[in-house]
Amino acid sequence: MKRSVMALIAGASLWFLTACATPFPVGTIYTELKLPVAVTSANTSRHEKVGTAECTSVLALVTTGDASIQTAMKNGGIKKIHHVDWEVQNILGIIGKYKVVVYGE
Repeated sequence: MKRSVMALIAGASLWFLTACATPFPVGTIYTELKLPVAVTSANTSRHEKVGTAECTSVLALVTTGDASIQTAMKNGGIKKIHHVDWEVQNILGIIGKYKVVVYGE
């Protein structure tokens, strides 16, 4: 019995420690981030319009939606991009929401 518990603890520890390397911070239990994606060289400080596009992940097995920059531009009526941000919220890998936010004119 003691060996089984130790093996279970060792297995769980390895599972938590063997995450894939990612270019952004990831919380094992909860992740909520707002990160920059891109900035244009446009000489304007105006970004009067905001467009968003989202996708959702369930159990890290099924993901649906369209979180593309083009869809966010269309949803916000944006023709010229100023900058793009990315928002993530994920709880235990059970439910994840990913949003692209485009600012422009």
